[in-house]
Parts: sequence; C-alpha cells; structure tokens
Amino acid sequence: MSATLSLESPQVEQVNASGRTPVVFVHGLWLLPSSWDRWASVFEDAGYAPLAPGWPDDPDRVEEARAHPEVFAGKKIKQVVDHVEAVIRNLTAKPAVIGHSFGGLFTQILAGRGLSAASVAVDPAPFRGVLPLPISALKAASPVLRNPANRNKAIMLSYEQFRYAFANAVSEEEARELYQTFAVPCSGVPLFQAAAANLNPWTEARVDTKNPGRGPLLIVSGERDHTVPPSIANASYKRQKRNSGLTEIVEMPNRGHALTIDSGWREVADTALAFVKRFV
Repeated sequence: MSATLSLESPQVEQVNASGRTPVVFVHGLWLLPSSWDRWASVFEDAGYAPLAPGWPDDPDRVEEARAHPEVFAGKKIKQVVDHVEAVIRNLTAKPAVIGHSFGGLFTQILAGRGLSAASVAVDPAPFRGVLPLPISALKAASPVLRNPANRNKAIMLSYEQFRYAFANAVSEEEARELYQTFAVPCSGVPLFQAAAANLNPWTEARVDTKNPGRGPLLIVSGERDHTVPPSIANASYKRQKRNSGLTEIVEMPNRGHALTIDSGWREVADTALAFVKRFV
C-alpha cells in the first residue's frame, strides 16, 4: 500500500468491516474531503458505508490547507484518479461513486474503468469530446487559465472569484460563509488539462463512455452554474447516453456550483441517494 493510500487505510478498513455497500465521495477543485461530511451522514443513515478519500497530500483541515498551499501544486488528473482507484480496489465490495465538479469528471473516469456499481456526477468538469465552452465557464476558470505559469502552482480564489464561480446563486451572507468554511487552494494543472482536452489526443481528461461495465450514471446539473453550465452537463450526458448502461440527467433549478455545500445541499444529496438506492 502506497504512502498516500495508507492515509485512507483506516477508512477502508472501517468500511470493509461494516459489511455495508460502500459509497465513495470524490471532491473537486477548491474543496477538501470534509466538504462531503454532511452527505456522508445522510448515506450512513440510509445504510451505506461512506468513504471520502482525499487527493494525494490533501490536508485534513481548511486552515491547514490555506497555510500550506504548496501541497496542492502539480496534482494531475491521472494521479488523482489512480489514487482513488487504488482506494476502491482495496474495498471488498464494488462501491457507488459520487463526485462534484472535477470529482464528477473523475467519477466518470472511474465508472469507465468498470469500478463503480452506480455513479453520480454533480456539475462534472468536461472531458474530451464535450465541446461547449460558455463564456461563464471561461470566466470562472480565468483566475487559473489566464496565466500559463499557474499550471504548476496552487491557486486560491479570492472571495469575489469564489462568489462568481461557486456561490452566485446564494445570498451575499451565505456566499461569504461558504468561502470561509470550505474554500482552499487547488492545483492548476487539471484546469489546463481540461481546457486543452479537445486539442490533445493523449489527454488525461478522457472518459471511456462505451465500456459496457460502466454501470448506471446520473448527471446532476445546476441551472445557474457558472463553472459547469447546463450546456456542458448536457453535452456530457449526450456522450454518456451512448453507453449500454442507464444514463440520466437532472437539472436542479436555481442552483449554482456550490450546490453540494450550500444551504440546499440536502435536496441534491437526496437526489443522489434516490438514484443509488435503485441499483445498490
């Protein structure tokens, strides 16, 4: 077991010992695994065994992450997905996998590798073959993409940038609370990888949408999401719909990119839970 995977081993052992169906939660950029804590409680109460592996070297707390942003720098898509795959392969039962933003992209990559019993991708980052590029998505990613030197750095959003990219659909008061509670620096590399995915045949931002072992997939889209607008989510759905497995999409009205952590998180969690319950 690798050094990074060993950090998750107590969680894995606890999940395996429970005898319950695992549910693996995968976070995206600018968040930590703790952003799933309330979701984990909901799924645990429903009889599942939740597990929220971090990206390699993720700090435990927001304060620590902000104090040491350098730990995020240089993390690439394949490195993170391979890490989560290693966690899944140490589980004794095939899990459901739920991811948000880049975690939603990683969820689809993992499902394409046949590692998920059922998958939910919430506002998932685009992969190769997803063509829409709305202005709002470019603006949301601009704090990273506007400077090529950011590729190998860790980038922290200002409050104003977070307000636009994540918290545009909530009040000013709630947006500030979300920023203080959840926002951390992130690796710049994945955004550059996703931005160039349709120009790079060897991109790591690639999903095997044809694997018959992919399993059922739900894509959840926020109607007012600036970072992953519905046009991107719908394009992902159209690519995934070609799979022989069940593919569904649902749009959450009046919700932005913070829909997994804002005051309406429970509605999204219940939507994901209802989907997972149908299959595992």
